[in-house]
Amino acid sequence: MKANKNQQQLLRQTDQPGTDHSATVWILRCRHCGNIYGSNSTDAWERKCPACQKGKPGIQIPLERDGEKWNREELIIAFNLYSQIPFGTIHTRNPKIIELAVLLGRSVGSVSYKLANLARLDPALRARGIRGMPKGAKAEEEVWREFARDPEGLAYESARLLAERQHTVIEDVAEIDDRNLPPAGVERETLVRLRVNQSFFRRRILSAYNYRCFVTGLAVAPLLVASHIVPWSEDPSNRLNPRNGLCLNALHDRAFDRGLMWIDDRFIVRFSRIILAEKQSLNPAIIWMVASEGKPLLLANNFSPDPALLRRHARRYRA
Repeated sequence: MKANKNQQQLLRQTDQPGTDHSATVWILRCRHCGNIYGSNSTDAWERKCPACQKGKPGIQIPLERDGEKWNREELIIAFNLYSQIPFGTIHTRNPKIIELAVLLGRSVGSVSYKLANLARLDPALRARGIRGMPKGAKAEEEVWREFARDPEGLAYESARLLAERQHTVIEDVAEIDDRNLPPAGVERETLVRLRVNQSFFRRRILSAYNYRCFVTGLAVAPLLVASHIVPWSEDPSNRLNPRNGLCLNALHDRAFDRGLMWIDDRFIVRFSRIILAEKQSLNPAIIWMVASEGKPLLLANNFSPDPALLRRHARRYRA
């Protein structure tokens, strides 16, 4: 059941006994308000949200995995979430952390703590002097080593495992528009894998920059692009490296991609003579676009792009 007629979505089925005869506990989420609650399996199909639809009270959500050792599958799913939320939002009030805790059958505090443990090993945070939690488990280190060895493989696996937990398809988890994909087969599988990894990179970059264009400060997510400093096709080892990414609005992304804009060694924005010459036209779009010329980037507090990769890009184009 993806969602019942009242838009109550099934998040997880458990084998824990419910309050009705022969029922087990199912966990539902209201698509209207986001409320998560327990339900008997026998009436989940007709449930209304107790928070916004005056439905009957939910029953206690089981935490059957809480206190048990985390397995590899759980860690990889947690890594997927860690990679798409800003470091500063790792806390027990984050709705995404609450939902993941429900999916894993663990307490919200346990999941939040595990994400903080993953942060201590993040090279992008270490580059900014942020260490996260001081101690953690060896299994967390292995996840990071695996990601370093095969980032595209682990990113895809994390999305696949999450899709299985959510009783959905990987295209939904990665928010892929599948309308133009070919039918089932090798070609579709190849394209889906590519788009899953591109979606992973986009979420990772936008979260690193707190969903804000680092040139203009624009914070409208649908207008933001996760730009590669060194193109995807040219350097497979840096395809999913967050320090090979920039959060830009669509117009500045295009300028950066075409070499009409670059970043110098002091993290200062520079534009080509071609673009700067257009200022004489007094075109409002051009004036807005080059207003950041000579100004420092709006870097996130916990993140910065790799200067060596920026130099590789700048050497191609700067005049």
